[in-house]
Amino acid sequence: MGDAEPGRAGLPGLRGGDHIGFTVPDMAQAHEFLVGVLGCELAYALPEMRHADDWMRAHLNVDPERVVTEIRFYRCGFGLNFEVFAYEPHDGQRDVPRNSDLGGHHVALYVEDMDAAARYLRERGVRVLAGPVASGNASQGQRWLYFLAPWGMQFELVSYPGGKAYEKDARVLLWNPAHPER
Repeated sequence: MGDAEPGRAGLPGLRGGDHIGFTVPDMAQAHEFLVGVLGCELAYALPEMRHADDWMRAHLNVDPERVVTEIRFYRCGFGLNFEVFAYEPHDGQRDVPRNSDLGGHHVALYVEDMDAAARYLRERGVRVLAGPVASGNASQGQRWLYFLAPWGMQFELVSYPGGKAYEKDARVLLWNPAHPER
């Protein structure tokens, strides 16, 4: 896909998401969680990134004195990659944001069997929040459940094997990892 389609607004050539990047306090702990619990696969790693000039601010919007100790790339199922950063600890680091904070976020993972996935996480000692919750309104047909990585980052399980209510009259369907052909 090259230039934007005639009459279509938006970023020229947009095909979809490539990866989600996030920073962790301990790469070994993150690796164990991503690979050992979630089942992601390590694709490759990059070495330390340190610059004596303003490169870090200009390219990553971080303090020029920050040092990335390692970056790892993981494939997590179909259609989702993680770029995981570890920085040298420094004064002024912030806690992981909650959904209600500016920049708050979560990573949602589609599962075929919500109950089996929730049970699996609980059996491995993962902090699982209340639920699963059955959605209503346009999301009716979906169930979801939040859980936390060991460093506090929020993840979500979602499942809607029969689809969501909005789909029957929708002009645009959300991408669905269970039916990527749509």
